[in-house]
Parts: sequence; structure tokens; C-alpha cells
Amino acid sequence: MRRLLSLGCVLIGLAGHLQAQVAPELAAPAMGVVVVDTDELYRATLMGQRMAADLDDRARVLQLENDEITAALTAEEQSLTDRRPTLDPEVFRQEAAEFDTRVQGIRRTRDAAIATFEATRAAAPRQFLELVRNVLGALMLERGAVAVLDQRLVFLSLSTVDITQDAIARIDDTFGDGSAVPDQ
Repeated sequence: MRRLLSLGCVLIGLAGHLQAQVAPELAAPAMGVVVVDTDELYRATLMGQRMAADLDDRARVLQLENDEITAALTAEEQSLTDRRPTLDPEVFRQEAAEFDTRVQGIRRTRDAAIATFEATRAAAPRQFLELVRNVLGALMLERGAVAVLDQRLVFLSLSTVDITQDAIARIDDTFGDGSAVPDQ
């Protein structure tokens, strides 16, 4: 099905190209679809850049927290090791077991925090596209198109069907850096 869709898009693009060659007085061929580079939208718009920078900041904070926890646990482990010769063996085993239990709990908590962060990072581009859907729809209609395709799905097209740069400008004009957009 995906191949048929891609082939259909290529044929539409080629038909538009042939129409432009037959009737060169037309400024641009009639388009059934427009193409956008969604990765470029996320990278190049002010809002996408802010979202990515926010995620990078959160990743740095998470890493700093992990480093601090690791340093504290390493120091505590070293202290326990240093005190071992002076501790009763049963007291040492009990303290070591408590330390190990605490470390395992911390590891599970940190793993969960990292998994949550990674899920948030993975969802950010999809969330971004949901926020800019209406802008892309308006550009699609202005171009007389009936569909917007991600550039990755298109094998061959005319450059005139690519609305990425126009979309970047319109998204920046509409949302700025997106900091005023709720639920990001």
C-alpha cells in the first residue's frame, strides 16, 4: 500500500512536470500534493529549536543528578569498605545488605526517570507536528493541494511541491519559539 501511495505521488509529480512542459506559460504546475521535510521543520523553526534545547537541558540535569548520586554512593561504598576491618562481621553484612538494597532502589528509580525522559524526547517531534498541523494544512490549501506528504515518503518530486521553507517561516510567524503554546 505504501508503495502504491509513493508511486501515485511520483506519477502526480510527473504529470505536473509534463503539464508544465506542455504549457510553459503556467507559473507552477497544478499540484495534488505538497511535500514537507518534517525533520527540517523541527530543527529549523524557533519552536522546534526551543523544544530541542529544553530537552537537552533536561538531559543535562538528569546526567548531573546521576553523577551526583553515583559519587555519593561511591563514597558511601568506600566508607563501608574502609570500616569493614573494624566492624563486627554480622554488622558489616547487615550494612552491606542495606546499602545494596538502597542502591537497587535508586537504580530502579533512575532507570524509570531515564525511560520517562527518553519517551518524552521521542514524542517531541510528533507533538511538534500536532501543534503545527493547522499551519501545514493552510499552506496545503493555499497551494491547491489535497495532501501533505513527508519528504521521506516521496521518491521523486518537483522542487515546487516542497513547502518546507514556507512552512518554517509561517510556523515562526505563528508560534515564535512556542513558549506561549500550552501543553508542550
